[in-house]
Amino acid sequence: MRLTKYGHACVRLEKDSRALIIDPGMIMPDPAALAGAEAVLVTHEHWDHFDADRLRAAAEEKPDLVIYTCEAVARKLPQLAERVQVVRGGDVVKAAGFEVAVVGERHHVSHPDVPPVGNVGFLVDGEVFHPGDALTVVDVPTLLVPGQAPWMTVPDLIGYLRAMRPRRAFAVHDGLLNEWGLKVLDGVLESERDGLGADIRRLPVGGTVDL
Repeated sequence: MRLTKYGHACVRLEKDSRALIIDPGMIMPDPAALAGAEAVLVTHEHWDHFDADRLRAAAEEKPDLVIYTCEAVARKLPQLAERVQVVRGGDVVKAAGFEVAVVGERHHVSHPDVPPVGNVGFLVDGEVFHPGDALTVVDVPTLLVPGQAPWMTVPDLIGYLRAMRPRRAFAVHDGLLNEWGLKVLDGVLESERDGLGADIRRLPVGGTVDL
């Protein structure tokens, strides 16, 4: 399986000449991420993970494209009808030749006065877990760990890595950081890499790794 980061929380997974995309939101700079993809997984409705216009355009270009997501996102794509499949925690689906297990139901708390929106994490082929905007703990070799967010502190990041203890963790969700913020994030990841004895680092935009 090949994993490529396309910006912020968006990644592309490829296997046997087939591809799926996770969270192609508005911060993703390269629309080519969706080229040839058979499936799109969307964790939740926030704009940095979900771009309705981009998905509608991709669906027009590829008539057999299927989108797997939570109820709130599906409601925003009524014109795509049966091509949008609502999934919930505990579901397992086949998408673009991958087995995708759905884990979790809610976004991490981001405001004391606002209930968390729906958020579904995706565990792909038992190998890669994309939690969206949640800190859901599962047993998985490769974690796509949120690197920075208004709803998360550095202690949250460290605590999540230590609770998960993955063999590999690649930071995503870093599109709001400038060059200095990225240096701080890299330093935190480096310290946890040494402490946990794991491959923990930030993938740059366009960065690729074979799993």
